[in-house]
Amino acid sequence: MSLCTAPVQGHRTASGRAACPACGSRSYGYSPSTYYTAPSYTPSFQSRSNSGGNSAGGSLGSRTHPSWSPNTSSISYTPAEVRALAPVRRTVERRAAQEPDLRDVFLCHAWDDRRGAATELHDLLVSERVSVWFSEKDIILGQPFLREIDRGLARSRTGLVLVTPSLLKRIDNRGVSDKELSELLARDLLIPVIHGTTYDEVRRVSPLLGSRNGLDTAEDSMEIVAKKIAELVTIEDIVPVG
Repeated sequence: MSLCTAPVQGHRTASGRAACPACGSRSYGYSPSTYYTAPSYTPSFQSRSNSGGNSAGGSLGSRTHPSWSPNTSSISYTPAEVRALAPVRRTVERRAAQEPDLRDVFLCHAWDDRRGAATELHDLLVSERVSVWFSEKDIILGQPFLREIDRGLARSRTGLVLVTPSLLKRIDNRGVSDKELSELLARDLLIPVIHGTTYDEVRRVSPLLGSRNGLDTAEDSMEIVAKKIAELVTIEDIVPVG
């Protein structure tokens, strides 16, 4: 019997194998696993991305679902949105347990927007089953305006501030909106909704308001913004405290 030369000469090449008196006449099929073992790895999840930038302080980058977003939801959030909205969500949950009869949101807006963007946002929120305190329907003619605003703030779990050029003008002139904002900014109750303006403009007029990340209709449609707010303020199976 011919002896295999592999222990001495090796069979690393086809010619070396053919020269072996014991193995040269055998037929070999190539098997990649004989010579190569692929490194193991765990595939990473590729998040949805957006090529735009967020002037509030960071790239939109990867999108995700926060803990309060239903598993069935198709709405995704940027990490900056999640960080900004998480404290509001905690406040919403606490106040829902303590005072279950409160409105979901108080809508702060400029007077000039009452029949435009403010009404659009209000109607979209109502269509998502969000209860909204809205001056256009909650302040009856003849009632003290400032007093009713105070009551609306007290009876709502959180506040939306529709930030438009008209609102910035009123803040700059120390209008009624400035008082509302002061109350909302004092606690984790504020969700800015930037519409028709930029964070640079907001910071120029109100650095404190401009420091609060929120939602921006330049990045999402008003409809998507309303859906995000609805997910944020919707509370299921909260047991009242008392």
